[in-house]
Amino acid sequence: MAKPFPINPKNPERICWGCDKYCPPDAMACGNGSERTQHPVELFGEGWNEWGLAAQPEIKPSGKPD
Repeated sequence: MAKPFPINPKNPERICWGCDKYCPPDAMACGNGSERTQHPVELFGEGWNEWGLAAQPEIKPSGKPD
């Protein structure tokens, strides 16, 4: 079972977020490259989980039926 993904961790810079192992950046066990994967809160700021996750329904212009 996968660990739940933390939405707003206290110190996201202390962990590599590339897989479910959550390794420290100086001892990555998964071989996820030479750089640690940043948490979305580091990339997009607080509230990153409130936008862009659900696709918007396509709105068709009214007037002509399909």
